[in-house]
This record gives sequence, structure tokens and C-alpha cells, in this order.
Amino acid sequence: MKPLSVAVRSVVSVLLFACVPAANALTQDISALFRPDPSKPNENTFLNTTPISGYCADRPSDCRATGMFSVRLRLSANTISPIQANHEDPRQGAMFKVPASWRPVQVTHTGTGEIETVEVRWSGFGSRQLFSNSVIELVGGGASVWGAHRALWSGLEWVYAPLPCQYSGVSLYNITSYAFFWKVPTEGVCGKTARYLIPAMSYNYLDFAYELRTPNPLKMSSGQYTGSLTYSVGPGQDIDMGDVMIPNDSALTLNFKLDVEHTLKVEVPPGGNRVELVPQEGWQSWLNSGRKPTRLFRDQRFHISASSRFKMALECQTVSGNTCAISEAGTGHAVPVDVSVTLPNGLTDAAGQPVNRRRLLRDGSGTELFQPGFYVDRRPGTLHFEVARSSVEEMLDSGAKAYTGYVTVIWDSEI
Repeated sequence: MKPLSVAVRSVVSVLLFACVPAANALTQDISALFRPDPSKPNENTFLNTTPISGYCADRPSDCRATGMFSVRLRLSANTISPIQANHEDPRQGAMFKVPASWRPVQVTHTGTGEIETVEVRWSGFGSRQLFSNSVIELVGGGASVWGAHRALWSGLEWVYAPLPCQYSGVSLYNITSYAFFWKVPTEGVCGKTARYLIPAMSYNYLDFAYELRTPNPLKMSSGQYTGSLTYSVGPGQDIDMGDVMIPNDSALTLNFKLDVEHTLKVEVPPGGNRVELVPQEGWQSWLNSGRKPTRLFRDQRFHISASSRFKMALECQTVSGNTCAISEAGTGHAVPVDVSVTLPNGLTDAAGQPVNRRRLLRDGSGTELFQPGFYVDRRPGTLHFEVARSSVEEMLDSGAKAYTGYVTVIWDSEI
């Protein structure tokens, strides 16, 4: 018998488009990337690629330990009236309330329109207080700079955050300013009471610290997903600094960009695209015993690397119903070849079942979706080729010497 040739091809596409930010608002891009790492096949998560600034740039180990990221925003605020000493209403002083609860954001694939959900929450914030007078002048007397900052607010100095906010250990100060950062485990008003009259005060930036929950990238298509979330800014809004400290922007829009760069690669060993179908005991056994073989078959190993969903199907040189055939050149007599696939551990069908000798058909039925549970890196699988007993008898009775044909096995990530 002459060999049956098998061609293997993999189809992967990546679509990248830009996201246009919303107009007339403070905007900030939040980007993340999934690219499988062969050294960490079980870490199937997005990597936050947003440039870090502010608190996490200064305290990277603290942020890594808590899964927190930060960006310094060009969001400032100024008093519209003096902050009165011993004010009873927190809104008349220096206070913060930020969206510390998880909020969902829909992100849409720019090519296919597929929708996934990202979640984001504020986990901290920080700024720098700037005073119009020296802090020593504000509190009076012969206090040191540190002593004056400590005396200015209730609950010791500003670094000691009131509940529900939490202390972070950051305090940088001089005679007219105080930089700080507070963590936010839960949502609520965090404010301090001024013990002395503050004629004017401002914040010259806002450190925005956040956490992300991203979708499972193994169930997403290659390409870019984009979406936006807008926070209102100002008194009584999502980002609230009270009624005296008025920010310079009324909205903050986060533009999310999630890039998915999947791997789908199939490798056959050298010569593996030429498959010779033989009896169970080989041709010599038939020649010696005279017993006709019950089937002709060959199992062809391959290695697959996959982080994405994919489907499989056949293309045929010679067609036999929903499968391929091999034929004898002289007479044109053809017999069908059954082709099936066994995939390695970690790859399952749409129902989550292992893939063992799953039949491959021209219309792709039964192999419409295979998906990884983790990144499968160069794991072995098998293509099974077989001519059934009834067809083998036809071949032997025909007196033909060779049957050949081309079969293309397709791994396609375009689901």
C-alpha cells in the first residue's frame, strides 16, 4: 500500500483596534494582556500593563502583595470657602468617599462583538494637601512642623486614616504641604475634623489605587476587548470630597483595553505528514498466513500547544459522504477513511468531557468546540486513521496495488 498523506494547518487570528476615549472628561487607560507563559501553564490570568505611578511606584512590594495598582491622576481640588474649626458636618471639612465596591464593566471584542465583564474597585487613594499659610501659622505657638500637622486635625496627624479607611504609612510633609495615602477596604466616608480655621487648602493630584477582576482568558477570543466606566466627581457623586473641596473635573472615565494573544500550535514529527495504513500484524503476517486483515490503520502522534478555544474539521482530496476517502488511480475505486482525534489532558469538549477518539467529519459536527482548562504546552495527542473491514475486503478483492489520498486536518481558533 502507498502512504496516505496528511497535511496539518492551524488558523489563529489577532485583531487590534484602538479605543477612542470619551470627550470632555478626565480619562485614564487601564490595559491588561493575556499571553500564555509555558513556564507557568496554570497561571491563566491577565497581566496588568497599565504604567504604574503614584503610591505603587513608591511601594511596589506592598502593592504586589495585595494585588493593587495605582495611577496618579491630574485631578485637583480647591476650597471654595474656609474650613471652620471644629465643624460638626464632615462635608464642611476635608473628607473622601470613593467607589470601593466592585463595579462591572462590559468589554467588547472589537472584531467579533463578543462581550465579557471586567470588575474594578478603588482600594486606596492619596494626594498632597497644600495650605495657603504655613501649618505653624495655622495652629499658632512654637510647635514644630510635625507637631503643627499633628495638632491641625482630629485623630492625630493626617496619616492616621479614620475608619473605614486604613493607615498606609505614607506621610511626607513640610511647612505648607502634607502628602498621604489611605487604603479603602470598604466604601464609606473618611473624614477628619479641623481643630483650627484653615482659610484655604487644595489637593494638587489624586492617586487612584485599584484592583481588577478579569474574565477567564482561556474562554475569550484572540484580539482586543474594549469598554469604559465613568465615575462622577464632585459633592455627593461617586468620587466625593465634600461640599468645601471642589474638584477641577466633574467626571473620570476609565478606558479598558484587554489584549488576548492566544497560542494554538500543532507540531507533527518529521515525516509525520505521510501516513501509511497497515494491518494490525503488518503485511507480512497476511502474506505468510493468507488471512485477510480486518482493518488498516495508523495512529499518528502530534504535539499541541493551546491556550484558546478551537474547533476541528477535515478537508478532502476525495470525498466519501461526510468523511474523506483514498482511491486507486487506475480504476478510481475509493474507500472511506475514518479519522478521529485524541487530545491531551487539559483539553475538553464543550461539555467538559475528555476527547478520546473523537470522530472528525467534513462538516465539523461533534468537534465544534474544544477548550483548555489550563494552558496546554506541547502536550502529545493522536490522530487515528482507519479503513474498516468491509472496505479492506473491497480493496483486496479489486486487485489494486495502491490507494492514496490527501486529508487536511484543520485546527481552527475562529469559533
